[in-house]
Amino acid sequence: MSVTQASKKQTPLLQVKNLQTGFKIDGDYYNAVEGVSFDVDRKQIVGVVGESGCGKSVMSLSIMQLLPQGIGKIRGGEIAFEGADIAGLSDKKMNQIRGKDISMIFQEPMTSLNPVFTIGYQIEEVILNHEKLSKKEARKRSVSLLESVGIPRAKQIADEYPHQLSGGMRQRVMIAMAIACQPKLLIADEPTTALDVTVQAQILDLLKGVQEANDMAIIMITHDLGVVAEICDEVIVMYAGKIVERSTVDELFNHPKHPYTKLLMKAIPKMDEDVEKLATIEGLVPSIINMPEIGCRFANRCPKAMPECLSVTPQLGETAPGHEAACLLYDESWPENEKHHKEGVGLA
Repeated sequence: MSVTQASKKQTPLLQVKNLQTGFKIDGDYYNAVEGVSFDVDRKQIVGVVGESGCGKSVMSLSIMQLLPQGIGKIRGGEIAFEGADIAGLSDKKMNQIRGKDISMIFQEPMTSLNPVFTIGYQIEEVILNHEKLSKKEARKRSVSLLESVGIPRAKQIADEYPHQLSGGMRQRVMIAMAIACQPKLLIADEPTTALDVTVQAQILDLLKGVQEANDMAIIMITHDLGVVAEICDEVIVMYAGKIVERSTVDELFNHPKHPYTKLLMKAIPKMDEDVEKLATIEGLVPSIINMPEIGCRFANRCPKAMPECLSVTPQLGETAPGHEAACLLYDESWPENEKHHKEGVGLA
């Protein structure tokens, strides 16, 4: 293998560098995503977790360039897919990539599927838009896709409308549509929201099976750490538009570092504990128009916050091999952090 081939092989499938995405409010732009950087390798499943309002979905819509026109805007940074920057591509060129190379499963399958077209028609439309097949061939593939995601009576279902299916079945249709052209990257935005526990497990098993069968990479966006533990290789924790922690799944669950991550972990119900009240994180994620310009954005909610947390903006730094956190508790330039960390001295 030549040096050029080796270098090409090592290039991540997706590289996001210092992404900044803002929304226009009363004539001014406010960033909902601020300085986000991460890579996704081929065949890798990366989880993105955080509370609602942390910027997870905005980040995914930025990658797909599906931000609301005239309101949302990528204000800086790079989004490289297979080494080529796609952040500045025209709608025509992005339409050639969306659905074929990068696909997305949206949060609400009922609102994502068109209620006036049949299931089969909507899947066939994706296929015909990207591949030179006849309508008959596209129809055959759409039925095969429905069968592959575990939908019974696939031929009959193809002629039915979204409102005739259950939530779990609609989500399976969305997965079938997303993988219709065998994309290299699948973005799944809260794919198990509003589904009961049994159906959630089925959908996760389905996604894992689809990923392995098609050698896809997946970005799994969720607020549920249980979902991350189930299928992800690496995890990114976001808060108020920034990445506050990043590591492998095993490392994160065994050795969480950032106070926000620890509180998220604490909020997970445990089967072996009988408690009257579940743990919560007090306070709310700051709105984009009231985002602190300096300091840690979690400081006002953090039980470990130090006075410096209000005036010094923490940067992502390595706390262990392959494990990064943006917290002054792990910044060696602050000699008091270990004391604060142990004693729990805080501002909140």
